[in-house]
Amino acid sequence: MMWKRIFGRTDREQEAYAIYAALVSQARKPALYLDGGVPDTLEGRFEMLALHAFLVLRRLRKVAETEAEASKELGQKVFDILFDDMDQTLREIGISDLKVGKEIKGMASAFYGRIGAYDEGLDSPESDALQTALTRNVYAGAVPDGAVLALMSAYVRRFDAALTAVSTASMLEGALPSIEFNDKDMSQ
Repeated sequence: MMWKRIFGRTDREQEAYAIYAALVSQARKPALYLDGGVPDTLEGRFEMLALHAFLVLRRLRKVAETEAEASKELGQKVFDILFDDMDQTLREIGISDLKVGKEIKGMASAFYGRIGAYDEGLDSPESDALQTALTRNVYAGAVPDGAVLALMSAYVRRFDAALTAVSTASMLEGALPSIEFNDKDMSQ
């Protein structure tokens, strides 16, 4: 990884880094924490990164067969960047080298579990499944105010729809939409 930083990256890697930077920017929007009730902790920030990464990877799975290979490759690169970033973050906060691998394995396992729950929630026409998944993961089981949970659920559905509206070609070039978390989310 270090050598790529020194000698440059391929175009596909540049696109994956652009997508990751955009999803990190979206996941760090202050309104998610201030208005959305997401705990502003290491765990809360991981949950927001995991949620937004899931949404991007979900979109990359929904491509035409002719773009499937490029989309799969890009999705894998975004996933790898996410966990490289988590590895670096854990080291920066003082987790010992011997423990980092175990922590990353646990985070990856948690991420895969969230994929199933969020997919099920978004595919369900009723908001209960998504709200249950959000309560369990984003809010660590602490039931947030009903209005806050409805806002978060609407935000997730709105961001999923915004990603769906982005052309596959744009996604493969590293483009992501940016949406705001606000009261307008309730109407969508």
